[in-house]
Amino acid sequence: MHLLSSEANAGPAPGSPGAIVLGLFRILVGLSFAIHGMSGLFAWPVAPHSGHVAEFASWPSWWASAIQLVAGGLVTLGLGTRIAALLCSGSMAYAFLFVHLKTGILPIQNGGEAAVMFCWAFFLIAVLGPGAFAVGALIPRPSRAQRRTTPAAVAPTRG
Repeated sequence: MHLLSSEANAGPAPGSPGAIVLGLFRILVGLSFAIHGMSGLFAWPVAPHSGHVAEFASWPSWWASAIQLVAGGLVTLGLGTRIAALLCSGSMAYAFLFVHLKTGILPIQNGGEAAVMFCWAFFLIAVLGPGAFAVGALIPRPSRAQRRTTPAAVAPTRG
């Protein structure tokens, strides 16, 4: 197998140790992110670093906190995991590029370590999927074979 080859399912096999570790990783990262959002929006369970909550709909602090709370909560639960994790990853990329990078290029220099780590952690989850313990796995979905055999609308023939 080639190093850069792709698989249909990037994540570990269901029930494997890798899926269990990935599921626990997803829960911990998502919950940490959601707590950041609660802090920015409600100053709970702790006050944000700035000392005050974001003003409603203010850019970018309120929107960042809302994304952290909602998308971080979805990742924690394992609902719409890949899309929610991609949104979380993008918000942290934005934070690093447009907030932290102004004061230096290295994350240790500009205070962007958390932004970089969250960005890449969520990107990993978006690529690999939710792993074990995802609520989304309880929602029944049609199989690929069922989706392919669903009758399509047939145009009437003239004759």
